[in-house]
Amino acid sequence: VVALQEVDNKTKRTGGVDQTAELARLTELNGLFGRQIDFQGGTYGQAVLSRFAISGSNIHVLPGEPDRETRIAFETRMDIYGKDHAFVSTHLHHQRQEFRVRQAEKIVEVFGNVGVPVIVAGDLNAYPNSEPLKVFKKEWGSATGGKAIATFPAPKPVNQIDYILFKPKGSFSVQQVKVLDEPVASDHRPILAVLEVEGQ
Repeated sequence: VVALQEVDNKTKRTGGVDQTAELARLTELNGLFGRQIDFQGGTYGQAVLSRFAISGSNIHVLPGEPDRETRIAFETRMDIYGKDHAFVSTHLHHQRQEFRVRQAEKIVEVFGNVGVPVIVAGDLNAYPNSEPLKVFKKEWGSATGGKAIATFPAPKPVNQIDYILFKPKGSFSVQQVKVLDEPVASDHRPILAVLEVEGQ
C-alpha cells in the first residue's frame, strides 16, 4: 500500500495526465485520488495505491487558514486478510508548526474511535521530537520506533519529516523499515515499512 502526496490530476503543468491512473497502470495496483484543491485546469491532492481492493474513501479537511493551501487527510478503506483497515495519506503544513499541531490533533480526533486499525503515512513536515509528533505518541505507534531516519532533502537527506504511523499500537508489528535509495522521483526519499498484521 502506497501513500503519495503532491499528486496532479489532469493539470496543465503535467500535460493533462491523470497521474494516479497512470501510476496504477504502471504498477498494476488499485489507485484512488483524493482532491485537495483545484489547480491549473485540473485538481491537485493525494493518492493511494494498493494491491488490496479499495472499498471506500473519505477526505478529511484539516485546520488551516482561508488564504493558505487546504490540507487534507485522505482516508481509504480496504480489507486486509479479512479485516477492515483504514489507510490514510496526509501532508501537513510546511511553514508553521502551529498549523501542523492543529492538523495532527485533528487526525488523532478523526481516527480516535473508528473501530478499525489505522495507518497514517505521509509528509508531516516535522522532526521526530517536535510538537506535532508528540500529539501522536500516546496512542499511535511509529514504524521507525522513534528513531530518526533521514528522508529530506532527497539528494542528500539529513532530516526525517516523513512517517508511517499506526493505531492501536498493538495492531501491527514492524518487521522492517528503511529509507529507499531513490533521489530522483521526488524531493523526499520514500520510506518502506513492512508491517505484520497481529493475529495473522
